Amino acid sequence: MTLLDEILKFNQSYIEDENNSYVHTDTKCSKMPSREMAIVTCMDTRLVNFLEDAMDIGRGEAKIVKTAGNCVTGPFDGVVRSLLVCIYELGVNEIFIIGHHECGMSKTTAASLSEKMLARGIAPEAIHMIRREMEHWADGFQHPGENVEETVDELRMNPLIPEDVPIHGLLFHPRTGEIEVIVNGYYVGLF
Repeated sequence: MTLLDEILKFNQSYIEDENNSYVHTDTKCSKMPSREMAIVTCMDTRLVNFLEDAMDIGRGEAKIVKTAGNCVTGPFDGVVRSLLVCIYELGVNEIFIIGHHECGMSKTTAASLSEKMLARGIAPEAIHMIRREMEHWADGFQHPGENVEETVDELRMNPLIPEDVPIHGLLFHPRTGEIEVIVNGYYVGLF
């Protein structure tokens, strides 16, 4: 049985389960985040459900954007575009950038990615085409806390994000659930 077959088999039993609170009792959940917040965080598998539980965030309460290393790579990259929709279309009034300890991006380099791409049959010309951008992104990530601070700064300086939207920077521990404040968005620019 393939992974897709396993998922579809489980899904059928999931939607038929009369005790499934998501399907049978939560019919009024809106696409609008009820806590008017967006979270940009890493795609690390250890954060799935754990981060939301540690922050007391339930279904329908926040928009969550996941990307490798919770990075922003440009003024109109996919993360920024998602945040613009969150702010201007979905009522988001605060943004939380959440990095985490033990992030795999701190060990990722453009060279290691290139080697693995070549080994999987990606053409050298294709890698060359994105080399500078990949070096800036992968080689620029050294420490999760510093990356959170830099991402907050990049978003704060982005002229497309309103100044009245607080942008917080947090660091999450994927083993303990502890959250550390790196940037308190309520106090940025007050000093």
